[in-house]
Amino acid sequence: MTASEQIFKVESIEHTDNVIKAVLSINADSQIFEGHFPGQPVIPGACMLQVVKDVLIDTLGYKVQLKKGDNLKFAGMIEPGASHTVYLEISYKLGDGAMAVTAKLSEGDRVCFKFQGTFNHV
Repeated sequence: MTASEQIFKVESIEHTDNVIKAVLSINADSQIFEGHFPGQPVIPGACMLQVVKDVLIDTLGYKVQLKKGDNLKFAGMIEPGASHTVYLEISYKLGDGAMAVTAKLSEGDRVCFKFQGTFNHV
Protein backbone atom coordinates (compact mmCIF):
# COMPACT_ATOMS: atom_id res chain seq x y z
CA MET A 1 0.00 0.00 0.00
CA THR A 2 1.44 3.37 -1.00
CA ALA A 3 1.53 6.38 1.29
CA SER A 4 -1.21 8.05 -0.72
CA GLU A 5 -3.43 4.98 -0.39
CA GLN A 6 -2.98 5.14 3.39
CA ILE A 7 -4.15 8.76 3.35
CA PHE A 8 -6.61 8.93 0.45
CA LYS A 9 -9.51 6.69 -0.53
CA VAL A 10 -11.02 7.16 -3.98
CA GLU A 11 -14.75 7.67 -3.54
CA SER A 12 -15.57 8.25 -7.22
CA ILE A 13 -13.88 8.78 -10.57
CA GLU A 14 -15.16 10.30 -13.82
CA HIS A 15 -13.03 9.81 -16.93
CA THR A 16 -13.92 11.50 -20.22
CA ASP A 17 -11.94 13.11 -23.02
CA ASN A 18 -8.50 12.76 -21.36
CA VAL A 19 -9.75 14.33 -18.13
CA ILE A 20 -10.01 12.43 -14.86
CA LYS A 21 -12.00 13.87 -11.96
CA ALA A 22 -11.79 12.06 -8.64
CA VAL A 23 -13.41 12.63 -5.28
CA LEU A 24 -11.12 11.49 -2.46
CA SER A 25 -11.80 11.03 1.22
CA ILE A 26 -9.03 11.51 3.78
CA ASN A 27 -8.06 8.93 6.40
CA ALA A 28 -7.30 11.21 9.35
CA ASP A 29 -6.14 8.13 11.32
CA SER A 30 -3.28 7.30 8.93
CA GLN A 31 0.01 6.56 10.70
CA ILE A 32 1.75 9.04 8.40
CA PHE A 33 0.30 11.89 10.45
CA GLU A 34 2.12 10.66 13.56
CA GLY A 35 5.30 12.01 11.97
CA HIS A 36 3.93 14.76 9.72
CA PHE A 37 3.38 16.62 12.09
CA PRO A 38 2.43 15.36 15.57
CA GLY A 39 -0.30 17.47 17.10
CA GLN A 40 -0.78 19.51 13.92
CA PRO A 41 -0.93 17.03 11.02
CA VAL A 42 -0.91 18.03 7.35
CA ILE A 43 -0.87 15.90 4.22
CA PRO A 44 2.72 15.59 2.94
CA GLY A 45 3.39 17.15 -0.45
CA ALA A 46 4.93 13.91 -1.69
CA CYS A 47 1.61 12.16 -1.01
CA MET A 48 -0.23 14.78 -3.07
CA LEU A 49 2.02 13.96 -6.03
CA GLN A 50 1.73 10.22 -5.36
CA VAL A 51 -2.09 10.31 -5.49
CA VAL A 52 -1.86 11.83 -8.99
CA LYS A 53 0.23 8.83 -10.09
CA ASP A 54 -2.02 6.32 -8.27
CA VAL A 55 -5.22 7.70 -9.84
CA LEU A 56 -3.60 7.68 -13.31
CA ILE A 57 -2.61 4.02 -12.86
CA ASP A 58 -6.02 2.98 -11.51
CA THR A 59 -7.95 4.85 -14.21
CA LEU A 60 -5.81 4.05 -17.25
CA GLY A 61 -5.10 0.45 -16.26
CA TYR A 62 -1.33 0.49 -16.78
CA LYS A 63 1.72 1.56 -14.82
CA VAL A 64 3.27 4.97 -15.21
CA GLN A 65 6.44 6.47 -13.81
CA LEU A 66 7.19 10.13 -13.21
CA LYS A 67 9.70 11.30 -15.79
CA LYS A 68 9.76 15.03 -15.13
CA GLY A 69 8.02 17.53 -12.89
CA ASP A 70 8.11 20.79 -14.82
CA ASN A 71 6.04 22.72 -12.31
CA LEU A 72 4.94 21.65 -8.84
CA LYS A 73 3.24 24.15 -6.58
CA PHE A 74 2.15 23.37 -3.05
CA ALA A 75 -0.30 26.23 -2.59
CA GLY A 76 -2.03 25.27 0.65
CA MET A 77 -1.92 22.78 3.47
CA ILE A 78 -4.61 20.16 3.86
CA GLU A 79 -5.33 19.34 7.48
CA PRO A 80 -6.83 15.84 7.78
CA GLY A 81 -8.97 16.70 10.80
CA ALA A 82 -10.49 19.75 9.12
CA SER A 83 -10.97 18.23 5.65
CA HIS A 84 -12.83 15.07 4.88
CA THR A 85 -13.04 15.36 1.10
CA VAL A 86 -10.68 16.67 -1.57
CA TYR A 87 -11.01 16.81 -5.33
CA LEU A 88 -8.41 15.77 -7.88
CA GLU A 89 -8.56 16.82 -11.52
CA ILE A 90 -6.06 15.43 -14.03
CA SER A 91 -5.78 16.35 -17.71
CA TYR A 92 -3.43 14.33 -19.88
CA LYS A 93 -2.21 14.08 -23.44
CA LEU A 94 -0.72 10.84 -24.69
CA GLY A 95 2.44 11.02 -26.75
CA ASP A 96 5.16 8.65 -27.93
CA GLY A 97 5.61 6.52 -24.80
CA ALA A 98 5.06 9.54 -22.57
CA MET A 99 2.10 11.43 -21.21
CA ALA A 100 1.93 15.18 -20.55
CA VAL A 101 -0.06 15.71 -17.34
CA THR A 102 -1.60 18.70 -15.62
CA ALA A 103 -3.24 18.12 -12.25
CA LYS A 104 -4.70 20.01 -9.32
CA LEU A 105 -5.82 18.89 -5.88
CA SER A 106 -8.45 21.09 -4.27
CA GLU A 107 -10.24 21.37 -0.98
CA GLY A 108 -13.54 22.94 -1.95
CA ASP A 109 -12.70 26.02 -4.04
CA ARG A 110 -9.17 26.28 -2.63
CA VAL A 111 -6.44 24.77 -4.83
CA CYS A 112 -3.82 23.13 -2.59
CA PHE A 113 -1.51 21.49 -5.14
CA LYS A 114 -0.78 22.02 -8.83
CA PHE A 115 1.34 19.78 -11.03
CA GLN A 116 2.53 19.97 -14.61
CA GLY A 117 4.90 17.34 -15.93
CA THR A 118 5.48 14.09 -17.79
CA PHE A 119 4.90 10.45 -16.93
CA ASN A 120 6.30 7.50 -18.90
CA HIS A 121 4.28 4.39 -19.66
CA VAL A 122 6.15 1.44 -18.09
